[in-house]
Amino acid sequence: MIRFAVGGQVDKKKVAELVRKVGGGAVQVTEHSDLEAAMQVKNGKADYYIGACHTGGGGLAMAIAMLGKARCLTVSMPGRPPKEDEIRKAVADGVKAFAFTADHAEQAVPMIVRAILERGQA
Repeated sequence: MIRFAVGGQVDKKKVAELVRKVGGGAVQVTEHSDLEAAMQVKNGKADYYIGACHTGGGGLAMAIAMLGKARCLTVSMPGRPPKEDEIRKAVADGVKAFAFTADHAEQAVPMIVRAILERGQA
């Protein structure tokens, strides 16, 4: 089972439900503040951080502080939709935290969750 800690500033419940919908029984999802979600990953209580905000990158502020920039990816920003090949490469490279604009959640979350599940990474 792959554990996701949902942070981000907006649409936390929607993001969590999307992760559950795509991941089914292969995922465990919890919702937290940005700081707590990042700490969950840092302390090994969650495998991945995922969150939405209005700018895309703002949802990663605490994750970058806790996990380091190399382990975080801004998946989308206003006017820049998510790219599946970029997400797959990030998962392969060990990225543990993903953020995107809330309006891209329905595109980004399935791409992120599928990429992680296909690699079977926790």
